[in-house]
This record gives sequence, C-alpha cells and structure tokens, in this order.
Amino acid sequence: MRQDKNGAGLVPRLRFPVFLNAGEWSAPKLAEISTPVEERVGDRTLTPVSISAGVGFVPQAEKFGRDISGNQYRQYTVVREGDFVYNKGNSLKFPQGCVYDLQDKGEVAAPNVFICFRLKEGYENRFYRQCFEKNLHGVQLRKHITSGARSNGLLNISKEAFFGVQIPTPDQSEQRKIADCLSSLDELIRAEAQRLDTLMTQKQGLMRNLLPGDGETVPRSRFPEFRNEKVWQEERLEDLTKRGSGHTPSKSHPEYYGGGIKWVSLADSKRLDAGLIEDTETEISAAGVRNSSAVLHPAGSVLLSRDASVGRSAIMGVDMAVSQHFIVWTCKPDRLYNWFLYYSLQHRKPLFERIATGSTIKTIGLPFFVDMRLALPTFPEQKKIADCLASLDLRITAQAKRVEALRSHKKGLMQQLFPVLEGVQG
Repeated sequence: MRQDKNGAGLVPRLRFPVFLNAGEWSAPKLAEISTPVEERVGDRTLTPVSISAGVGFVPQAEKFGRDISGNQYRQYTVVREGDFVYNKGNSLKFPQGCVYDLQDKGEVAAPNVFICFRLKEGYENRFYRQCFEKNLHGVQLRKHITSGARSNGLLNISKEAFFGVQIPTPDQSEQRKIADCLSSLDELIRAEAQRLDTLMTQKQGLMRNLLPGDGETVPRSRFPEFRNEKVWQEERLEDLTKRGSGHTPSKSHPEYYGGGIKWVSLADSKRLDAGLIEDTETEISAAGVRNSSAVLHPAGSVLLSRDASVGRSAIMGVDMAVSQHFIVWTCKPDRLYNWFLYYSLQHRKPLFERIATGSTIKTIGLPFFVDMRLALPTFPEQKKIADCLASLDLRITAQAKRVEALRSHKKGLMQQLFPVLEGVQG
C-alpha cells in the first residue's frame, strides 16, 4: 500500500496502489445504501437472540439462561443471513450502541426494539462490518443522545438519527480489497487468540494436576523424582510466613503521597494475576508510611486482594506498601517458596470468590486467612512445581503481547484505510 498524496476531498491516508487514481470516496447516509428490515416473526419458530458488544449475536437462552422473549416473540424481527442489527444499548466498547451482521446462523428472531437493515446491491457486508467495528456510527450518534438510557436500558436514539449516519465509502472493488485485507488480519488475530486460550486452559489443567484441590492433601500428579518422597504435609500458613496488611495514608496530608514508594491499591487490580507487580497507580512517601499504619513489605512478598477483586494475587517485584484491602505474606526461607504460594493462591481463587460475602463490595474476613492451611511438599518440590507453572506463564505473557500487538496494528491500519469525515473524530 502507498500513501495517497491527494490532499483534497474525502480520501484515506493509505490506498492500495491500484486505487490511487480512483478518486474521492463518497459519504452516503445509511438510509441511501440500505433497506430497513421489519418483517415480524409471527407463528414461525426461530431462535430468539440478543446482541452483545464485542461478541455479536447470542441466543437469549445462552446469554440470560432462558428465553426472555415471552409474549413479545411474535413481534420480534426476522433477521436473515447478512442482515445488520443495531442494539442501542451502551457499553464500554460501544457507548453509542453496537452493530453486527448475522453470519452462519440462517434465520433468527431479534427484539423489535433493535434496528435491523439490509445493504443494497453494490455495498459489501465485510467492508461495512469493519466500519461498524471502527465505531464510525457511534461518533456521529453522540450528538443525538439527549438523555440517559431508557427504562429498558436503550439509548434515546431514533431510527431517523441512526439511518442519517454517513459512512465514507469507495466503489465496490475497493470495498472488497479493504475487506479482504482486514478480514485476513481478523483471521490471524482469532488464531493467535485461540492459541492464547489454549495455553491458559493448559495452565489450569496443570494446576489441577500439580496442586491438591479443596480438602485434598495429595496432588493427582508428581514429577518422577518426587514420586517416592513423603506425602505432602498440611501446615498453617501463619507458621510458614510473616503476615501483614496495609493502610491508606490520610488524603488530607499531600506530603504523604508522591514520595517514590510503590503503594498497591484497588486501582492496581488490573496488574494482579500476572506474576510480578513492579509498578502501581499511586506512590506514597516515607512520611506516609511513618505517620500511618502503612507497612513497607519486602520484595518477594506475596499479596492477595481480600476486597472487591477478591482472590487476585501477585508477587512484589520491589519493596511496596499496600492498602487495607490487601493481605501480604513474607515467606520464611527454606519453608515456603514464594512462587509456590502464589500459584497455590491462584489455584484457590474460585474458593476465595465463592466464600466472599457482601452485597456491593465482596470481602473475605481476616480470620479465614489466619486459619488457612496449605498442603505442602518439600522445598525442592515446591520450586519444581512453581518453575513449571512460571515457564508456562512466560509463554502466556508472550502470546498475550502478540495478540495485543496484532490488535493495535489493525487499529492503526484502520485509521489510515478509512478517511475521516469533516467534523467527525474517529
């Protein structure tokens, strides 16, 4: 691809060489290039569906655990292969609603509060699928949202406003070329994401085999060199570690903050469950530690969230303090390997989530951790198990970065392959 040097008109920054002299793109409204789909289901038996941001069409029975169409089913819209459906519900990914076309599902029944439409001849589904993924509709619909969501959770956007959205469009051959390029990249992203899912499933399987389950003291599998070793011994975590917690320095003392000491708070939840934590959203000062109940825990300590993001854990890569929402263990040398404790906590995460209580913020009381026990092998076997799981984590991290890099590449490519309408920011 080469950059289009034509500075005038509606043209993208990058075009395939064969289209460099193809002229400007048009900007038709959806009303001009599509036909509304309003056929009602009536007595037909079709699968009732919903539309989920980031996913697309999902059977209601799968999304909600049951068919919720009820007496409204007969008024649902018949959606056929290739038809597009706009869900006016807002989401993090699509704040002004999402649009998907039906693929490989034949015919389905969509709630009649959704806006359904079919492209006219000469307009490629795969091209427009990418346009809607880029949220070209959403950036134009912002000005039409006059209030919050209605009682049914849908945004106050009319059909007239939706069909008035303009989509920058080249001729059909260029539509196909762009769709081919981006679709092939989508296939690569899906394949790499599947590899990531496979690695994560493999890790869960390894943890189930190498670590005892709830109420068990013997794992399903042991490495050959440890099969003749003594059975694992159950011990209190309190006897194997020095337990600590944390505190939030007073916000009325600005001098307690910004002093270079990493301080783990609930804002760092996204950094947990990834092995080491070496950076934090907030830093505090030595004065903040000295004049509050905050404690500076040594690098290598294992932390776990017992509030909100219950059960998420990490190992401190540097000396750190934590808020009161966390519990911290510093392992005794030659008794408990910190990475073994980390993976043991990871393995117990479903248990932590299950026993957490609270209506708005889930939490686990301190007595649970005071009484917590671990089934423990010898230190060398602890290290062998942890090293095995850590090596798989390295592969997972590398694969996750590859997937993210591909997604970022596609996002950047789309910004150059699609022109921006004047006054509309993508």
